[in-house]
Amino acid sequence: MGEHVAEKFLKDSAVKSFDLRHREIVNTNIGKYNLAFEYGKSKFFDLENSKKKAHLIKWKAIENLDRYLLDFEANFTRRGGKVIWANDAEEARVEIARILEEVDAKSVVKSKSMATEEIELNQFLEKKGIESIESDLGEFIIQLLKQKPYHFVTPAMHLSLEEIAQLFHEKFGTPLDATADQLTVKARELLRDRYAAADVGITGGNFMVADTGSIAITENEGNARLTTTFPKVHIAVVGLEKIIPSLQDLDLFWPLLASHGTGQNLTVYNSILSGPRQPGETDGPDQMYVIILDNGRTNLLAQKDQRQGLYCIRCGACLNVCPVYQNIGGHTYDTTYQGPIGSLIAPHLNGLKEFKHLSFASSLCGKCTEVCPVGIDIQKMLLLNRRDSVEQNLSPNSEKKAWKGFAYVLQRRSLLDFLGGKMKNFFLKTLFRKTWGKHRELPKIADKSFSRQWKEQEKSGK
Repeated sequence: MGEHVAEKFLKDSAVKSFDLRHREIVNTNIGKYNLAFEYGKSKFFDLENSKKKAHLIKWKAIENLDRYLLDFEANFTRRGGKVIWANDAEEARVEIARILEEVDAKSVVKSKSMATEEIELNQFLEKKGIESIESDLGEFIIQLLKQKPYHFVTPAMHLSLEEIAQLFHEKFGTPLDATADQLTVKARELLRDRYAAADVGITGGNFMVADTGSIAITENEGNARLTTTFPKVHIAVVGLEKIIPSLQDLDLFWPLLASHGTGQNLTVYNSILSGPRQPGETDGPDQMYVIILDNGRTNLLAQKDQRQGLYCIRCGACLNVCPVYQNIGGHTYDTTYQGPIGSLIAPHLNGLKEFKHLSFASSLCGKCTEVCPVGIDIQKMLLLNRRDSVEQNLSPNSEKKAWKGFAYVLQRRSLLDFLGGKMKNFFLKTLFRKTWGKHRELPKIADKSFSRQWKEQEKSGK
């Protein structure tokens, strides 16, 4: 299974890397992000100090995870909310289905949530005969195309305006030359009635606040506010690592998330939800549930060296600076979370045997660590994942034999000299040409080694 997934990754990477149109679109969109990010981060008086503080807060939260999660549950249930603990994706789907059945729900409206992507909720609801519609514009486009998000902040980053206009023309009859504003207006028209008609609203949560029992949602379109306000029932699916100790911590995390995610000082809509509608309140659902999702996160928590991966606030900054992601694209990873952070956490969430190859798909340039707003040492964590895969004997036999032979020859100077440049070039071309890739030429090794040339020079007296 693991080798099959890795082979597919290599095959898809080889195709996508040389898709010039794809690279042009992605580089253009990331270029716009880079300009915005430079502006956004300039607003911090001391960005590095802010990142260190955020790192320490997340360290505190993850090292005391049991305490803070129980604090959150106690404070949230005190205001009439209900907390459900889901060990895996199946448990989360079953619990959601139970709630929908209790309220006889026929339709669901969703705001953007990577946790619901992780548990493949839309596909599950479709099989149950329940209509589920994404209200985030990017997610709505991806849903129409029956694709997975390309990027967990900008899910339709890989599409050009012309491609989206073509999609809307085919689905809704809009003009082929429609502008971005016209397409947005059309989407708004299509989605507006869905909020009022939906029986249940489902969201994720950017943060869970322990001391107030609240979930915090940050967004730019207002769709999450509508999703949590109109339907009678609100379900939030949140990974257990999203916990933070105090409401005051949002003063740091919201600007960090906004600046690193989209280059803004602060996103347009920031909501704090602490349970269902209270007596005397006019807005909000009658029932509110928070499903706290594990789904492999405690596997990462158990890795003392790599549990930093749980500090991630899903800003997507590491994807935008990663040379590998920029070339192979988001879909090639075949995981919910892509790029450097996905390569770090996916082997623990989905299994090291199946996804260890992602930790090797990195140049280890360090840009991801440099840009991370919570100071995750991503390239070091990737090296630790590689170490674990070797220690767990997950390398294929062919690779083991190749390195064993390489080490044997390298430790014997006389054998290295005896082989000569021609023999070495022959072995390189025979054994490694396919690995090196058809678009690159293997370097040519000199006919004589340095030591042999040195000896011949000494003999000649030069």
